Amino acid sequence: MEVGRRISASPRPCSGRRILAKKKRARSDGIVNSVKKLQRREISSKRDRVFGLSNAQERFRNMHLKEEYDTHDPKGHSSPVLSFLMKRTRVIEIVAARDIVFALAHSGVCAAFSREKNERICFLNVSPDEVIRSLFYNKNNDSLITVSVYASDNFSSLKCRSTRIEYIRRGQPDAGFSLFESESLKWPGFVEFDDVNGKVLTYSAQDSIYKVFDLKNYTMLYSISDKHVQEIKISPGIMLLIFNRASSHVPLKILSIEDGTVLKAFNHLLHRNKKVDFIEQFNEKLLVKQENENLQILDVRNAELMEVSRTEFMTPSAFIFLYENQLFLTFRNRNVAVWNFRGELVTSFEDHLLWHPDCNTNNIYITSDQDLIISYCKADSDDHWMEANAGSIHVSNILTGKCLAKINAGNGGPKVDECDSSSGSSSKRSNLSLVRSTVAEALEDITALFYDEERNEIYTGNRHGLVHVWSN
Repeated sequence: MEVGRRISASPRPCSGRRILAKKKRARSDGIVNSVKKLQRREISSKRDRVFGLSNAQERFRNMHLKEEYDTHDPKGHSSPVLSFLMKRTRVIEIVAARDIVFALAHSGVCAAFSREKNERICFLNVSPDEVIRSLFYNKNNDSLITVSVYASDNFSSLKCRSTRIEYIRRGQPDAGFSLFESESLKWPGFVEFDDVNGKVLTYSAQDSIYKVFDLKNYTMLYSISDKHVQEIKISPGIMLLIFNRASSHVPLKILSIEDGTVLKAFNHLLHRNKKVDFIEQFNEKLLVKQENENLQILDVRNAELMEVSRTEFMTPSAFIFLYENQLFLTFRNRNVAVWNFRGELVTSFEDHLLWHPDCNTNNIYITSDQDLIISYCKADSDDHWMEANAGSIHVSNILTGKCLAKINAGNGGPKVDECDSSSGSSSKRSNLSLVRSTVAEALEDITALFYDEERNEIYTGNRHGLVHVWSN
C-alpha cells in the first residue's frame, strides 16, 4: 500500500504525513495527465462494479484466526545481544512477500516466518547491536530492504541493506549487501523509498544534498544541492521542491522525477504571520493549508485556484493519495474521509471508527485496485461478542463507504472442522495449530496490519509481539 515511505535518522512528527497508495508504474513524462485514467474508470460497466463488490464480500466472508507467530526469542538469536532486543515489545510493521511474513518489533528485532511451513525462518538482525527501524519490499529485484541503526554508531546514522528473498528463505539473512554507503544519513537525514516511480530519495544533512537513486539497481541518477530547500514531496512522475518561505510567499519548483529537470518554478502567496499546516503535491494539484485558513487547491498547469472552507476541511494528521482514482483519504480524530480535487467530500465511512487515535498508517491497508480499505477499528458498542479491549478488523469500500466485512470475536474463530470438539465456542483456543491466543485476545491492541493480496490473508501484530494470520 505504501509509497513515498520516508525513514529518518530520528523520529519525525506525524503531522501531515502523506502516503501514496500504489497500483502500477506511473508515467514519467512530466506532470501526469489524469484524463485517460478517468476515462478508463468511467467506461467500466456497472455490472463489473457490482461483481467487484460481491467478489470482495466473498473474499473476506469467512476470515478466521488460522495461525500465530511469535517475534520474541527469550534466548536471544545471537550472543552477546543488546539487552532491549531481548524484551518482548509490540509489532510496529508487517510486510509479506513470496509466502514469507516479516514482522518488525518496536525493540528493533525483525523476524521472518514461513507461511508454507508455519515456522520462524530466521531473524533479520545480522549483528548483535543492530536495531532495525523499517522494512521495504523491493519487487523490482525481489529483495527486502532493512533500514537500521547500530549501537557501535551510537544509533545516529541510518544504514540500508538489501537481501534477496531467496536467501532469507534459506535462513541466510547475512547474504545481503549494504546500500548507499557513500551517504551520511544522520539526523535530520533520511531515506525515502518511492515504489510508484521506482526511485529512492536520500538526504544528507551534513552537506545539504538530496540524491535520487534507481530502485532497480541502486545507481545514482542525479543530486539536488540547495540549502534553501526545506522539503521535498514525491508524486507520480514529479517531485515538488518547497523552499524556505518568505514573509508573503513560498517559492516552489516542480521537477521531473526521472532526471531532475525543472518543469515549473513559481511562488505561492501566503497569509503573513500564519504558519503553514501543510503543502502537498498530488499530480497536477497543489494543496496548501495555513493555520485557521481555508484549504487552497491550485492547478499548477493553469494556475486555477479554488478554496475549501476551513470549517469543511480541517487539517488532517495523515493523507493517503489514491492517484489512480484521483482521490485522497484524510485521517483525523480516528475518522477517515475521501475527498476529490474539487474539494468535495466523496465518502464518509459507515461503522468505521479507527482504534488508534494517532496517524499510524501501519494499521491500515489499501488494496492495489484502490477500492478497499482494511483497518483496525473500534468494535460496535452493541456487539455482544466483543470484549472491552478487543477491536475488529473492517473491510470497507472506498468509493461508497460501505462496510463489506468484519472480523470480530463472534465470527473470527476457527471453522467447525478445525476446532477441538471440547472447544465450546469459536473464541476458544484451537489445539490443531500454533494458535495460543483466543480470537478476542488476538483482536486486542493490534499495532500493525498487512493484507497479502495473492494469498488473500490478513496479518496482524499486537503489543505482545505476536503475529496472527486471518484466512478463509
